[in-house]
Amino acid sequence: MQVQDDLMTRWWTLEAKLVERFGKKPDMETILFLIGIQEFGEPREKFTKEQKQDLMHIAVCALMSQSGYYELEGTDIDGWPHYRQLKSLPVMNMIEQENFMKDHILLYFDQRGF
Repeated sequence: MQVQDDLMTRWWTLEAKLVERFGKKPDMETILFLIGIQEFGEPREKFTKEQKQDLMHIAVCALMSQSGYYELEGTDIDGWPHYRQLKSLPVMNMIEQENFMKDHILLYFDQRGF
């Protein structure tokens, strides 16, 4: 229970910082979108729906690369990063998946001094 409590405390702290920065509480998809934009490195006024999905996919790959599940192969001519899966993700229930993702998001922001 202690580990779960620590994860939630750190998550709430991150959410509070994001609210302070953006003015409202972001959901998981929004956080992934923000990470995707950061990894893409080219903020734009508008992204298509497909590009938004691609940005969230980039975010997941970037997050999971921290634990060796993916690695960056390179970028294409348009600057979009491409990842290669190195190993299968563990089988988890929905709550475990959410906590796994939260832990990786927290690590991501931690490593960037946020």
